[in-house]
Amino acid sequence: MTEQPQRLTIRRPDDWHLHIRTGAMLRAVLPLSARQLGRAIIMPNLVPPVTTTEKAMAYRAEIQEALGSDARFQPLMTAYMTDGTDPDDIERGFRDGVLTAVKLYPQNATTNSAAGVSDITKVYPVLERMQAIGMPLLMHGEVTDKTVDVFDREAVFVELVLRPLLDRFPTLKIVMEHITTEEGVAIVRQHGPSGRLAATITAHHLMINRSDIFAGGIRPHLYCLPIAKREKHRLALRRAATSGEPWFFLGTDSAPHPIGAKETACGCAGIFTAATAIELYAQVFDQEGALDKLEAFASLNGPRFYGLEPNPDTITLERSGQTVRDVLDVDGSAAVLPFLSGERLDWRMAGE
Repeated sequence: MTEQPQRLTIRRPDDWHLHIRTGAMLRAVLPLSARQLGRAIIMPNLVPPVTTTEKAMAYRAEIQEALGSDARFQPLMTAYMTDGTDPDDIERGFRDGVLTAVKLYPQNATTNSAAGVSDITKVYPVLERMQAIGMPLLMHGEVTDKTVDVFDREAVFVELVLRPLLDRFPTLKIVMEHITTEEGVAIVRQHGPSGRLAATITAHHLMINRSDIFAGGIRPHLYCLPIAKREKHRLALRRAATSGEPWFFLGTDSAPHPIGAKETACGCAGIFTAATAIELYAQVFDQEGALDKLEAFASLNGPRFYGLEPNPDTITLERSGQTVRDVLDVDGSAAVLPFLSGERLDWRMAGE
């Protein structure tokens, strides 16, 4: 039997899909990500959403103020696409180094997406411009047709939206975010080698399936969108993440909500994993016997897709274990419950 490593040093990871909100919530959750990460793609679905370069600059300034002058962490900003997004503004933001990508939410697909795209044909001019300048499109991969079962929305999106989009825009760089299905894995594997399509995979979708949401009762803190799927899909995601294939990389989709907003008659979608993000992934890769593939997934594949250098420094994980914290206080007025709160993880960052 192969002896398991007790310590693992990897290049500092990045998070290619992160929600940090604004105001008191931002100040509460941001340090948890900044301690582990070199960079993160910051989601723009605030209220109101970050729809322009000017708004992205203001949001970045708020983040940088919260980080302080000595912070190593770099926020990578995105613009929230609407039916009326201005291609000139998007290009200006990209060329000026303000915007890294544009995020497309189908209208009413998830949290704060009411201003999202109602018909993808309406944003073809923006996509044409993005293709021309090499700017990535980040897609929440679900259809919102109410006749489509919630557990099928990603698979239908792949066939009805993503495949036609890949045909129409043959060099547009696309990230299908937080994939949750065999179908999502398959299309990324089909087009990933061309360099035009990649996918982020969350820790929670690697760890839970749809039955977990109803284990012993309704578990609102395991409700997210895209919703967790059948066990066969979870296993497909684990195989993809630990495969070493460069078109799959880390994106937590960590999404903090106050406990009261989760435990209510109409709870918010989102799982807060930032408190122990890299340790959660390490747990999965360890279970799959693939710790040697964690660095590529967490620290190398994402920068390669975005045309960036890996972070120059490293972090060390040790098999000393930890119990996930109970709650995170938000300015004394609210609290957030981390994923797997009170449960034991085998890994922790060294020195903490």
